[in-house]
Parts: sequence; structure tokens; C-alpha cells
Amino acid sequence: MASNIESILHEQRLFQPSAQFRSGARISAEELSRLRLEAQADHAGFWGKLARQEITWQTPFETTLDTRNAPHYRWFHDGRLNVSHNCLDRHLPAKADKIAIIFESEQGAIQHIRYADLHRRVCQFANALKAQGVEQGDRVVIYLPMTPEAVIAMQACARIGAIHSVVFGGFSAESLKDRIEDATARVLIIADGGHRGGRIIELKAAADKALASGCKTIEKVIVYQCTGREVPMQAGRDLWWHEAVKGMNDNCEPAWIDSEHPLFLLYTSGSTGKPKGIQHSSGGYLLGAIVTCKWVFDLHDEDIFWCTADVGWVTGHTYVAYGPLALGGTLVMYEGAPTYPDGGRFWKMCQDHKVSVFYTAPTAIRALMKLGDALPDRYDLSSLRLLGTVGEPINPEAWMWYHTVIGKERCPIVDTWWQTETGAHMLAPIPG
Repeated sequence: MASNIESILHEQRLFQPSAQFRSGARISAEELSRLRLEAQADHAGFWGKLARQEITWQTPFETTLDTRNAPHYRWFHDGRLNVSHNCLDRHLPAKADKIAIIFESEQGAIQHIRYADLHRRVCQFANALKAQGVEQGDRVVIYLPMTPEAVIAMQACARIGAIHSVVFGGFSAESLKDRIEDATARVLIIADGGHRGGRIIELKAAADKALASGCKTIEKVIVYQCTGREVPMQAGRDLWWHEAVKGMNDNCEPAWIDSEHPLFLLYTSGSTGKPKGIQHSSGGYLLGAIVTCKWVFDLHDEDIFWCTADVGWVTGHTYVAYGPLALGGTLVMYEGAPTYPDGGRFWKMCQDHKVSVFYTAPTAIRALMKLGDALPDRYDLSSLRLLGTVGEPINPEAWMWYHTVIGKERCPIVDTWWQTETGAHMLAPIPG
């Protein structure tokens, strides 16, 4: 395979989507050209039209783009919406029984969570947050493994107008402390631990260490019982998730907020200096998530979408917690390592859950490629129809392996570029 590549870093061959794929794609090449011209002619009008089509507003906006305080622009700012309502409530009349989340634990336990169930669990947890004194505009830090509870916590914050800040579960106690203090968070949501590579990740211990060294603004710590291990609980501060939601109402009226109301804070990695808290507002961010999910991933109602990113990163925010749910889609979540118990785990899950759109990082592709073709060849990957990459450039050899061995030379690959600061794809091919 590699002998067909003249350079390990440069590739000029073109790979067109099949006629069959193009015939069913949401956006054709001709439609894309028309949309591009429309956006160039009137970019504010272009995005205003999409915002009215794709988002449910409690109070429709009148001004698409407010430029009066440039360069501090405001999008749809006189409109009122709720992100959780757009991800859950509006789908219930037609999709209450549709699967919203397919979750698989590293040990192999599987959950199928329907939209009605997800709505109920989000509302219960939103009411639990309110019972702990969380109000609109308060900051809530989330330090959880990659389980449905992470999405539930994020959606619950969005539902009541609280601002969540998710911290990747692999970060240290010091990194957690820095982010809590910078955000001046009132509540911390954690787990007793997480699972990765057959090991327990000590999340509660890391959180306790962070809180012992600072974080004076934290009033309550809600602990999800993920591993079932015994952990110390501080009286008056710590409470179990299952106890917090016990007796809570199954319904929580969404807070209708201004489009520019902050949805979340997400900190950069800090690889080039002190981590910076990036704030994303509600309306503009949600529209970006919806449009890119729809156009770049060509998501249709019947698709099973798996973005392997952790919700601790912006990719997991946009293409796990918000975008697919806003479209009423079905997403896959996995808590664990891609090589546990062996390097076929991703491909087995694609087979078992009939994943149709798969989105992962070149680092993962290269690591799995090194394990050989025999592992993916064990599994039926015929459900796959589109592949994606994110997070870094993909080298031609890895791209060709992904295209040939995983996609069987029939799945378009969308290689996406964006940043924490942008919230959604900035550069990507449209596969139709």
C-alpha cells in the first residue's frame, strides 16, 4: 500500500464519492456552489435564514448580526432559546422512543437510552442542580468519565442556563484546580472513578486533592457512582448523584435565554502557556453544531453516528453532546481504551452497533493501523458509509489504510480542521 505513495507527507490523488453516495447526500456539488454564492452575497442573511430553519426559538430574533460594538459581534442576540430544548424537547412528539444514545462500557455493558428517557434524566438532574442552589449564569465544572452522565450533566446545565466547564478526566488534580478557580465554579460534578485500559482512573481522589489545595468557590460536589468503589465523602459538601436526583420531578421547564448567553467555558490544553477559558454562546454555537453535523457528516435520521472524542475536548462537546442530539440523531458513546481488550474494539463496536458515520483522530488510526489488517478484517464493517478525521493532520499512509481497510474504498473521508475557539468545523470537504 505504502509503495503507491510518492511522499509520506504529500498526496495529490483525488477520491470522489460514489454515484450512489452522491445521489443520497444532503448537499450536492451544485447545491454547495449555490450556497457559497448565497453566503458571499449576504453572509448575515445566509446565517439568519439557517438559524430560523434549524433552531427552535421561544422569541424569534430580529437582528441577525449586531455590528455596533465591532469587533465584538453579537449573533441573533435579541432572540431567546434553550439549547437543551433544541436537543431534547422538540424531538419528543415524533421521536420519544428513538434511541438517542448507545453507550458501551469498557467491560461490555450496553445501554440504549431513548429520547424520552434522556429527557427525563436531564430534567431530574437539572432539578437536582437547582435544589443545590445552582442558578442561571453559575459555573459548574464537570469532571466525569465518558459515560451518558457526562452528556446528561452538560444538557442539565444548558437547561437551567448554568454555564458548564468540562475538564478532561485524564487531567491532573492541579489542572482541575486551575480550571475550577479560573471559572469560579460553585458546583463540581465528578465520579468515584472511571475505566480505561482495564484500570481504574481515580477521579474522586484527584478531585479531593484539587479541592484540598484551593477551589474556595466550590460549595457542593456531586459524585456519580461509576465504579462502585468505596471513596471518602465529605459531609455537607459531597453527595451521591443517585441521591441528588431521588424524588426529583421528571420535568424541568427550560430557561429561555438570550442567544448570546454563555453555554460553556472550555479551557485550551495549556501546551503553549496558561490554559485559556474559551466561552461559547448559545445560539451561534448551536447553529454551527447543527449545520456542520448535517453537511459535513451528511447525517440522516437513520444514521448511527460515533465520534470517539471525549467530552473533555471541544470535539466531544460539538459532535457528541450537542450536534447529533440537536438533529434528533443516534450517537454512540464508549468509556474505555480503543485497544481494550484488543485493537479490534472500535471495529467490533462499529459492527455490533451498526455505526454508519465514524469520526476519530489520526493518532488513533495510526495506532490501530500498526496492529495490522487482521483485526478489522474480523468484523463486518458494511454499515459504515462515511468516515472522518479530526485533531491533527492525517498522513497519506494512514489515510489510505483508513480508506481501504476500514472504508473498503467506498466511504468518503471528511478530514476536518477547527479549534476550541471556533466551536465547529472551519475547513472540511462536503462529501456529496
